[in-house]
Formats: sequence, structure tokens, C-alpha cells
Amino acid sequence: MPRQLREVVFVDGVRTPFGKAKGQYAETRADDLVIKCIRELMRRNPGLPPERVDEVAIAATTQIGDQGLTIGRTAALLSGLPQSVPGYAIDRMCAGAMTAVTTTAGGIAFGSYDVAIAGGVEHMGRHPMGEGVDPNPRILSERIVNPDALVMGKTAENLHDRYPTITKERVDAYAVRSQAKTAAAYEAGAIQPDLVPVATRSAEQGWGLALSAEAVGLLLMTLVLLRVRLERPLLVGMIGIMALGLPIYMLGAHPHLLWLLLATFIAGAGTELFNMGWNLAMQEQVPDEMLSRAYSYDALGSFAAMPVGQVLFGPLAVAFGFTDVLVVSGIVYVAVCGLVLLSPEVRRLARAPQADPAPAPA
Repeated sequence: MPRQLREVVFVDGVRTPFGKAKGQYAETRADDLVIKCIRELMRRNPGLPPERVDEVAIAATTQIGDQGLTIGRTAALLSGLPQSVPGYAIDRMCAGAMTAVTTTAGGIAFGSYDVAIAGGVEHMGRHPMGEGVDPNPRILSERIVNPDALVMGKTAENLHDRYPTITKERVDAYAVRSQAKTAAAYEAGAIQPDLVPVATRSAEQGWGLALSAEAVGLLLMTLVLLRVRLERPLLVGMIGIMALGLPIYMLGAHPHLLWLLLATFIAGAGTELFNMGWNLAMQEQVPDEMLSRAYSYDALGSFAAMPVGQVLFGPLAVAFGFTDVLVVSGIVYVAVCGLVLLSPEVRRLARAPQADPAPAPA
């Protein structure tokens, strides 16, 4: 009895904005682009339990580095899908992503599984075409394939030779019409729903600017505190230190770069506000003979907390996703600092009154 094939349905699809070699994605990992897309698909379809995904097929031509290690499986795990969800990689050159779709669709039609995620990535800025390739010499010596097949540019020349009516003028006109249609579709909002916002990494333009914004905030707050007397230093300092949670949250929320710069600027100002308020409270409220011990305990607590947080972050990021852990960490940080403000002693602690200046000698 012939087996009845099932109907296959396309449910949803997303992609990252296109980039170019050495462009906006130059320092962003290829697998992170895939992970972002998988997470967005799951976010847009909350009715699909993650454990119901039966397969993840991701294509890549140059399967080395951040495009290797069976990228379908690793991207699935890093995107937060359960370990029970399998995945694999496909290489069919330019047809790889389409093959990932048709292969998984065939599996659904046959009844092997019900839900699959399929796609592809090719980060030629990090992995130029042909990187690490070592073709068998027989391929060329025995002319198993035409040498022209190894160079895409030759394909254009061969097409022109075989079909002389494909002229440069016709090709240019076609390209202009394509760009005009794309611009019109974007203007009509037909393309944006498929795009996934991606926070790109750039040591020079991203983190460098963020650190500069933090330094500017710290410097400006230092200048302000030279002119302002903090009457309730501990209260103001704890409010300031809450600002450190902003860049943590923003890194997970993947905002526009300007929002990240603003968050780090505020964090820098808040850090200096805390330093001033904390030091004033310590110096005025702690006896001189115990001050050095109090500072030592304070430093010990800070140094002990950092490695504990670093040890916990890795497993949590693997279990719940890097983005989600950053967002929750930022919220928890602000909440914990806010709990300290519930203490009446923190809110009421005031500076010692200023002594009247000694009268000038007659």
C-alpha cells in the first residue's frame, strides 16, 4: 500500500539584514547570526513549545571556525532549544539553504518529524570563499569538472558567450529595476517584518565608544561633585550605583548604539556618584581606627563577588540564553540595589555639619 505523504506548511521566516565583506558584521560571529534568527522565530511563535522542534538544518559552504562544528546543532543549543532537539549542517554551495528547506520539508512530508527549522549562513567577511579548501588534484587533471566551474566570475562570461543577447545594458537595467522594487517594498513596509535586529560587535566603533561614554560620564560627574555638597551621601551613592545595571540590560536588549552609549554614560556618572557618597559615608561614620579594616572588608566582598558572578553566568547563559540572562541580570542588579534603599538608616544618614571657619586674626 503506498504511503500517504503529508502536506508541508511554511509557518514563518526571518533573516538578518544583509552585510558585505569587512562591513557591519566583520566582528560578529556567523553562528550568532543564526542564533538570533532562531530565537526570533521562537519569540514570534509563542504557541510552539521549544521541545516540539524536531530538527534544525543550517547550511554553510565554508564549514570552519564559527561556521563549523555542525552549526545546525550548536546554533540550536545556543539559541536555547532543549538538548533533545537535533541539528545538522548542509553544504551545497549557493543552494545550501534551499536544500536545508527542501530536505526538512521532505522529512515532514514523509512523517519523520512535524516541526523543523531550516536556513543558512555564509559570513564571507570572516571566511572568504575557498578558505581552507584543498581540492583533490584529480579534479582538474582528469577534468572531472571544468576549471571555469571553480570561479563564479567565469559563469557570467560563459552566459554571455552562450547567450549574446544578455548585454551589459540589459543587465544594468535589470539591476536598476530590482533596486527600485526593493526600495518601494521597503517604503511600503513589506520587507521590515522579516528582518531581525542584530547588535553587531565592533571593538573600535562599539565597545571603544561605550567605554569612552562611560569615561565622559565619570569625568562630568566628578566636575559636578566639586561644586555640590552631598547631604545624604549613602542615599545618593546607592541611587548612583543602580545605574550600572543599565548597560547590562541594554547589552541583552540589543538596542541602537546611541541607547547603549547613553546607558554607559549614565553608568559612568553613577559610578562616580557612588564612589563619592560611599567614601564620604565611610570616612564620617566609621572611627579612624577601624577605617582601614572596613575598607579591606569592602574590597574583599567586591573581589569575591566578581568571580562568583562569572562562574554562574556561563551555565545560566547556556541554559536560558545569553541575551535573556543579560536582561534578567540587569533587572536583578537594579532590584537588589533598590532593596538597600528600603533601609531607613541608608535614607537618613546625613553628613556631619560643616564647621564654621575660624575667624581671621585681628
